[in-house]
Amino acid sequence: MKAFVVDKYKKKGALRLANLPEPEMRNEDVLVQVRATGVNLLDSKLRDGEFKLILPYRPPFILGHDVAGIVVRAGRNVRRFKVGDEVYARPRDHRVGTFAEFIAMNEADVAPKPKNISMEEAASIPLVGLTAWQAMVEVGKLKPGQKVFIQAGSGGVGTFAIQLAKHLGAIVATTTSAKNVELVKSLGADLVIDYKTQDFEKVLSGYDLVLHSQDAEALKKSLRVLKPGGLLVSISGPPDPEFAKEKGMNLFLKLVIRMLSRGVRKKARSLGVRFSFLFMRAQGQQLSEITSLIESGAVRPVVDKVFPFEKTGDALAYVEAGRAKGKVVITVAD
Repeated sequence: MKAFVVDKYKKKGALRLANLPEPEMRNEDVLVQVRATGVNLLDSKLRDGEFKLILPYRPPFILGHDVAGIVVRAGRNVRRFKVGDEVYARPRDHRVGTFAEFIAMNEADVAPKPKNISMEEAASIPLVGLTAWQAMVEVGKLKPGQKVFIQAGSGGVGTFAIQLAKHLGAIVATTTSAKNVELVKSLGADLVIDYKTQDFEKVLSGYDLVLHSQDAEALKKSLRVLKPGGLLVSISGPPDPEFAKEKGMNLFLKLVIRMLSRGVRKKARSLGVRFSFLFMRAQGQQLSEITSLIESGAVRPVVDKVFPFEKTGDALAYVEAGRAKGKVVITVAD
């Protein structure tokens, strides 16, 4: 099969198109022919080596964390899927690799593809959809009438999170640039802040939940817009001790991560609010719930641009430039 490979960790390093054997299957796996794959900043950060400590991959490895495609083989213990099923998924860590013609995945990570959208649209959903779901439903326990601040509303996570928060009955504030105000309003944002001309800390107060995806300065400000007892869920760091515990890290890494997040945890305590780091995980059952939301019309995919497979490197560079509205997708096979 053809696949785009990272030969070594290198900032903005080129991906190499290689001919590789089809992935080895386990008894609980489905082998999926990749029809489309989404591109995420996580891909470039992995290639650059930013996550070597907490998420090591041994080069050469294949990037890619979103897939939509067709089951072409099923392991002997697979019960939920059969050959010919249209599916989508975010493969679990250490088994990623959707910048390829085929991928083998544990069936627990896979969900039926929504029937009312294309393969390209479906491929835009898993990572950002699961991130928003785990941040707001699982960790944030967002309730109707609560106020949520979602940073970077026109980005991949933001466009999905705004829609999910509105479906949950929340009041939604977000940041974006002036040119994207109408987009985020059309997704359900109640209050839109132009980050180039306004300081969100001076506009927002008394929020129940913040979905943080920006830099350390925005993190400090975001803690101050929460009401007492409010929660900030960060998907951009720093990782916290709970994350290190979940990942089963050794004592040295636990200590490093404790030190990395010490300042923000101390600040949160002093303000009477809570801080939590989220590194989203593969979860087929949650993705099935998202399928239902898409098929009901509660949530729609937002795709900025579709690249052909041979332009995978260009697609990654476009995402790194930070100007995409919603998601960037690669068509792998017709």
